[in-house]
Formats: sequence, C-alpha cells, structure tokens
Amino acid sequence: MNAPFITSIQVGKPQTHYTWKRPWKSGIKKERISGPVYLGNTNLAGDGQEDLKNHGGTDKAVLAYGLAHYSLWDKELSGMDLGPGGFGENFTIHGQTERDVCIGDVFRMGEGVLQVSQTRMPCWKLDARWEIEGLSTRVKETGRSGWYLRVLKEGFVEEGQPLLLLDRPHEDWSIEGVNRLIHDKSSPLEEVASLLACDSLAASIKRMLTKRMESQG
Repeated sequence: MNAPFITSIQVGKPQTHYTWKRPWKSGIKKERISGPVYLGNTNLAGDGQEDLKNHGGTDKAVLAYGLAHYSLWDKELSGMDLGPGGFGENFTIHGQTERDVCIGDVFRMGEGVLQVSQTRMPCWKLDARWEIEGLSTRVKETGRSGWYLRVLKEGFVEEGQPLLLLDRPHEDWSIEGVNRLIHDKSSPLEEVASLLACDSLAASIKRMLTKRMESQG
C-alpha cells in the first residue's frame, strides 16, 4: 500500500474580507506554494492566524484535509470548486481521511516530524469564506473536518512528499471516532474518559471533555 502524500501546501496571513454579512478578518484564505517551505514549531513559514485564542499554537501548527473530500463537496454544492486549500488547510493530502488518521499518529514528512493532535472544529468563518450559510454545520454533520498536527521536529517540507507513519499509540481513536464523540453529547462517559486518557490529545479538547465529564458525572 502506497503511503499518503501531500498534493499541495497552502499558506496565508490574516486579511480583512468584505464578502459576508460584515467585514471580517481571518487567515483562512490561503495560496498554494511550491518548493521547500520551513515547518516551524507553531506554523509554516508565511502562514498566520487572526484569532489566536481558537486557532494556531503548538497543538494547531498545521491543518490537514483529505483531497478525496473535494469531489464530494463538488457534487453536493452543484459543481462549486472549493479546493484544494478551500477549507483553510495547509496540507491537502492524497490517501488519508478522518477514518485513516488517529490521535497521536506520528508522521515523517521531508525533514519534519508531525503528530496528530485533534480534529478541526470549523466556525462561521468557513461559511463566510464561501458565502454559504451552514457550510460549517455541514462539515460537522459529514465528519469531513480535517485534523490538526503539532510539530515534533522542525525542518523543510515540500508538496509531493509522502507522510511516513512512525508511531500509532492510540489506534482506537481515529479522527472519525473523535468527531462522533465530540458531536454526540449522549456518548457514554466511559468513551469520553478513554479519549481523555490519550496523552497526545490537544489541551483544548481535554478541557472541553473534562467539563463534559464534570457536568454529566
């Protein structure tokens, strides 16, 4: 079986946009770049976020999205071409979706080493990006969320490079499974506790699930 690989890399700095109900600022619009790009501890060179409370940081250094999803969106949105890069991702990946990736997975890509930290939980800015009311809700419903990675080793990366799996410490917790648990508030607390026990899980998700345990326990 061939390793998944990066079909494109996108970066972008925050900009003010006037395409929605009010002016808004975000780094969700990204441009494809070719050639080597430096993968740093908190982002790729040339990338940035506006809302640093909900985006960015070491647990959300890089956003990845499965290339296969774009053909599905194309059909559902009557031929509207959203991507690659249309969901604000840094890495568009061939050969991976949420069911193929687990919390804590460690991958080597070029000189860099990355680890899957959490699912992506889209906000209204995805709706604003495409002027499609409810697109972020549809992402949650379909599970085509994408996922975040933290950087364990910095270095240069480049489109076309494979993602080589080095470690899978939490094989029971795919991103698909994480999405199901997060959005289904009736999930058994035993499952919530199991996910919380994953030491590779992002701190923000741990805080959210801990509050659920405390409120339902």
